[in-house]
Amino acid sequence: MHATLPLLQASDFPSVHRGTADTLQVNLGYRCNQACLHCHVNAGPTRKEEMQADTVNDVVEFLRCSAIKNLDLTGGAPELNAHFRALVSTARQLGVKVIDRCNLTILLEPGQEDLAGFLADNQVEIVASLPCYGKDNVDAQRGDGVYAASIKALQLLNRLGYGHPGSGLEINLMYNPAGATLPPEQKQLEDDYHRELKSQAGIVFNHLFVLANMPIQRFGSTLVSKGGFDDYLALLKSAYQAENLDNVMCRNLISVDWEGYLYDCDFNQMLDLPLEVDGRSRLHLRDLQDESLEGNPVVVCNHCYGCTAGQGSSCGGAL
Repeated sequence: MHATLPLLQASDFPSVHRGTADTLQVNLGYRCNQACLHCHVNAGPTRKEEMQADTVNDVVEFLRCSAIKNLDLTGGAPELNAHFRALVSTARQLGVKVIDRCNLTILLEPGQEDLAGFLADNQVEIVASLPCYGKDNVDAQRGDGVYAASIKALQLLNRLGYGHPGSGLEINLMYNPAGATLPPEQKQLEDDYHRELKSQAGIVFNHLFVLANMPIQRFGSTLVSKGGFDDYLALLKSAYQAENLDNVMCRNLISVDWEGYLYDCDFNQMLDLPLEVDGRSRLHLRDLQDESLEGNPVVVCNHCYGCTAGQGSSCGGAL
């Protein structure tokens, strides 16, 4: 795989400083039942990295003593972590909102038959990857059969109440382009998703988030192989919108890797660009108990243009 960090470090991206952290985004490991081309984590079935019980306990203790309101669980497929359910249950008992970044097909894997019910019982918000409402595009990007399995999983979640008004069970879908282009306007595409999924399969959901592909890891390496890396980076830079800086996710999110180390965002985590405080880096979650990150500068490189291009892009969709 081609290293993309050396292509991103000579950056003129403007400085960004942190506000008050309200979201802890925790990567529970890189193992996944899928291996998607666009995956900025380079996750897949053969990855072995997984957060262990002592680090999960560090996450719980941080939730107990901090003002964090949202626990955002990601991977890989976070549900494959052996401690996923215990962490979810404990966080909910602490009054923390839990978000599960779910690839949908994990709900149909052997041994996960009761996973959807567990998520519903704990009122976990689901952010589910579905890069198109049509079969051909989904299977081309994520593998044969993924579209059919995703539809089946969405129907299961709908039967449990997800996506229905008044249920308290929120499911949001996540779109990313198939290649080196910017995502379309979020509201129009959301309307298309609502119409097509309802008519094709009776599926309902709450919102659609659009996310730009980041020129890092598997997708970035593919761009390098095809000679398109510089062109894609130029596209992101040409579409820069300064007003998006006010709402970039690194202002109020702390990213935690599977070993408990800290980053300004999930993308920096994948580039091994650790969060820095007063010249110190490689900080662990345990080191943050008495630290305030407010006003702290964010570590930036050229991939940050992916968050500020066009309508903006974040883990919560357009900015």
